[in-house]
Amino acid sequence: MQEKYEQNAELLKVLAHPVRLGLINFLLKSGPSNVTQLQGEFDMPQSTISQHLGKLRHARILRGNRKGLEIYYEIIDSRIEQLIGVLK
Repeated sequence: MQEKYEQNAELLKVLAHPVRLGLINFLLKSGPSNVTQLQGEFDMPQSTISQHLGKLRHARILRGNRKGLEIYYEIIDSRIEQLIGVLK
């Protein structure tokens, strides 16, 4: 049981940033999106968006799928939608 609490705490740590919560919420609503789409939605530099996406990917919350020159990010952790629903 302790291991599950530790995993959940790590997930919450990664999500404990307004930009990352916003990215997750956008992806839940819009589906797979690339950095250009996310940058337009959040009006932030591409490098900032990419840093946050990297943290979410490292935590195995997101995955990036290459389509041509673009990488489309999508949520792969099934707990995320439920967790975001609780936060709303």
